[in-house]
Amino acid sequence: MAAYTVSTGAPHPLGATPTKTGVNFSLFSQHATGVELLLFDSHDAPDAAQTIVLDPVKNNSFFFWHVHVDGLKPGAFYAYRVDGPNAPEEGHRFNRNKVLVDPYARGITHNLLDRGAACTEDDNVAKSMRSIVVDPAAYDWGDDAPPRKPIEDHIIYEMHVGGFTAAANSGVSAPGTFQGVIEKLPYLKDLGVTAIELLPIHSFDYANPLRSGPDGQPLYNYWGYSTIGFFAPVAKYCTRPNEARQLDDVRDLVKACHKEGIEVFLDVVYNHTDEGNHQGPVFNFKGIDNSLYYHLVKDNPYYYMDYTGCGNTFNCNHPVGEKLVVESLKYWTTAARIDGFRFDEGTILTRGMDGAPMAYPPLVWDIELDDTLLDVKVIAEAWDAAGAYEVGYFPGDRWAEWNGKYRDDIRSFVKGDPGQVGAVAARIAGSADLYQWRQHRPENSVNFITCHDGFTLNDLVSYDGKHNEANGENNNDGINDNVSWNCGVEGPTDDAQVEALRNRQVKNFAALLMLSQGVPMITMGDEVRRTQGGNNNTYCQDNAIAWFNWDDVDRHADVFRFFKHMIAFRKAHATLRRPRFFTGETNERGLKDIAWHGTSLAQPAWDDPQARALAFTLAGFGDDPDIHVMMNMYWEALDFALPGIWERTWHRFADTALDSPKDIAEPGQEIPVSGSGYTVTARSVVILTAK
Repeated sequence: MAAYTVSTGAPHPLGATPTKTGVNFSLFSQHATGVELLLFDSHDAPDAAQTIVLDPVKNNSFFFWHVHVDGLKPGAFYAYRVDGPNAPEEGHRFNRNKVLVDPYARGITHNLLDRGAACTEDDNVAKSMRSIVVDPAAYDWGDDAPPRKPIEDHIIYEMHVGGFTAAANSGVSAPGTFQGVIEKLPYLKDLGVTAIELLPIHSFDYANPLRSGPDGQPLYNYWGYSTIGFFAPVAKYCTRPNEARQLDDVRDLVKACHKEGIEVFLDVVYNHTDEGNHQGPVFNFKGIDNSLYYHLVKDNPYYYMDYTGCGNTFNCNHPVGEKLVVESLKYWTTAARIDGFRFDEGTILTRGMDGAPMAYPPLVWDIELDDTLLDVKVIAEAWDAAGAYEVGYFPGDRWAEWNGKYRDDIRSFVKGDPGQVGAVAARIAGSADLYQWRQHRPENSVNFITCHDGFTLNDLVSYDGKHNEANGENNNDGINDNVSWNCGVEGPTDDAQVEALRNRQVKNFAALLMLSQGVPMITMGDEVRRTQGGNNNTYCQDNAIAWFNWDDVDRHADVFRFFKHMIAFRKAHATLRRPRFFTGETNERGLKDIAWHGTSLAQPAWDDPQARALAFTLAGFGDDPDIHVMMNMYWEALDFALPGIWERTWHRFADTALDSPKDIAEPGQEIPVSGSGYTVTARSVVILTAK
């Protein structure tokens, strides 16, 4: 190409910004001594067509290195070389030989990436990534209108963009892409979920094998929890992976979801990057200003503080790190109209410059109070790998939290562990013990039984132990304490009784999740008993082990139907989505907002260490009917007393012990229940409504 002319440019905004006459480039580095901008003819050009050397005086404004390239257009490919002290023992890892992608790049291509070449001292221009100049304004949103549904009314569906449709039996035109998800929206709409939470879609290295598995096949980063670019989508999920229109694939999905009344949340990983520890590759931050962007060991900055368990920790509360995170969130909120974010290892966001958790971390409160972000949902995974556990304590008022205590207590109860009824009552009631002391609400609790990390719901009732041999780590990876029970047989079985029990246990979990105060989240495929063969850590399994098997939709249609009707039941009853914790108020029929029972009325076995049964009555207010729930996790049937209701009759909505379709009723087809008691089958849940 012909050489472009350049001018001084502006320090703000950071990144590559199209202007009326070209593109402005800006990069922050406090300790760099020189910066070069490389322009490429194509995404796979082995060398730069033009190198622009930035003047350290004219093109540097208070550590912002900037230049304007006249006549350059969106779609151009670029990268940087950054020079400075190469003194790892002082925390500096500058190396002009390393070709770096822009941390603010709106698009990144991976075709040439050789991870090994990024780990050496040699020049890697022919084996490096390319940043793409993107014009985020160039998109027609039409009549798009974000649903803006209150978080307490949501049913979240955690899913992997690639794994949802990658299987050959998905039947979509572009398997494993954002477009594939669009084609499956009728399925999600039918299920009834109101938000999809996407595992990381920020650019990560999906193309270089991590290692080989026991069968000799290469294993790749599947989950994506190792970010390279916080502004760029994963090229692999795009139908135009090497174009400036990568972002349009994301926006097409968001627009299609909004049309169906479904919001889109992103799982974001600002706690660490894919550059790893002192032995890891140099992609961007290490080579731009290592000592600024990462927490380093105070007395030996050659090494990294690893609060994340992933090799490094991003310095989120340094002003420049904070700026990057907030601007990334604002970019996705404005350019892609994302409706919410879930923050992986969110406690890292609370760690100050010294690494210690802060009471008022600037980043967390900046996200909380920023005008652009006020309408988006923010959800924290309120723990990290260094032992910080902030469930119930995460700073900020409107932040919801993944409630790990909910997961553990409900698993234990349904498994049949004794003496769990008090803990389960607290979880079903919205975990007031965790949140009420701070004047928080049930909506601060995101309730879940499973997530991407761990067993699927099917495997939770099919395996006593993990089976991660395919990961090539001798089954040493993944958690050991799964609070699971295999129902008598480890793994797949032809035993009809065992299979029936597993089906019932899955429905028990689904029922309790949808009956609990707070915000329910289900994991991709749990509604059709998706299995991972007992693998509870499929981070490296970009294959059938972790993908959604669409044959399961027909194979376990009864489970799908149960989930679907439980979701619809939750939506139809405001009593299950209270904006406040229970107070003891009574309705016009004299029923308290919630009353707890055992097998006998008003006698919950709080102090019985062997208790495995619990019941509760929810008072309906306004047009909401009263609801009575009985839960028997004992291995024998138990007789439960039924509360009397004035001028009304109890009707059975669900009984997980019954075969489909009797296990759950179509709206208006609930079965009348006579008498003052109900026999609840072993390991089952019964739901009654008053009519």
